[in-house]
Amino acid sequence: MSAMDTDELSVVLPSTTTSGLSISLHPLPILNVSEHLTRRKLQTNDAKPFILGALLGTQTGRDVEIVNTFELAVEGDGTTVDHGFLVSRRDQYKQVFPSLEFIGWYTVAPHPGARHIALHTQFTNYCPTPLLLLLQSAPLVSADLPFKAYEPTIEIRDRVSRSVFVEAAYTVETGEAERIAVDWTARGGGSGTSLESHLQTQRAAVKMLYDRIVVLVQYVAEVVGGQAKPDHAVLRSISALIASLPASENKAFREEFDTEYEDVQITAFLSALTKSTNILNDIVDKHIVITSNKEDKGGMRRRPTGMGGMGTMRFGDWH
Repeated sequence: MSAMDTDELSVVLPSTTTSGLSISLHPLPILNVSEHLTRRKLQTNDAKPFILGALLGTQTGRDVEIVNTFELAVEGDGTTVDHGFLVSRRDQYKQVFPSLEFIGWYTVAPHPGARHIALHTQFTNYCPTPLLLLLQSAPLVSADLPFKAYEPTIEIRDRVSRSVFVEAAYTVETGEAERIAVDWTARGGGSGTSLESHLQTQRAAVKMLYDRIVVLVQYVAEVVGGQAKPDHAVLRSISALIASLPASENKAFREEFDTEYEDVQITAFLSALTKSTNILNDIVDKHIVITSNKEDKGGMRRRPTGMGGMGTMRFGDWH
């Protein structure tokens, strides 16, 4: 088989071949890759720019967790990875997140090709089997995320081995903090003050708690009404949760809560009062400046007397 024939072959194995990896994709890599592509589109004015980045995460056996990403630089030819930059950024992230390792790379394309095989070989020095996370640039035809994960493998055909990819299924893994952070980001939470951001986060957490309480109440009502099959383990958990609530409704708790609430209200009132006082002080200062300028100009006007302007001038005679 010639090299040309090998290049024309698809570098992705058929869908009948499955990967044994269990991949969990967190929201942060999704946001990072999407932001990277959008920013490159605006910077280059190109509808389909080339982007390249590294995947950070953990791998235990066949369980892989993609937690974070960072962008990569390429050499002037556009196909050679800047390995010095990669090592530098990887070590910097390692100092902050010791548990995260380099586990793969990401780019944007409709599907993997020969170019991606060439890029793949450049990452094998940092990870034996680097994953490929592909952001598909083709128009969306479904509601699924436009991301595909691929595991590298070796195919032997006609006694010739070559590197290929096999598609791997993934699930989006989100924790409580990540759900709140994504919701806060989607609402443009960074535009307000730090207090506003904190209150919005607290509101999102309370709303999430309320929604889950509604689900529990609805489940108990359906069990009592005979519309749902009782799950005794769930009912015992609900009972234990309810039994712990009265401990927070005693007199001492209510007094402390009321005191803290009043302190917060007083702090907010003093903040508004201080702000109003500063505004009033600025207005007074501006008024003093304006009136003093008028008096200075009026003090320089002196009325002349006598014939032909040659008479005497009285300095005490002001307009």
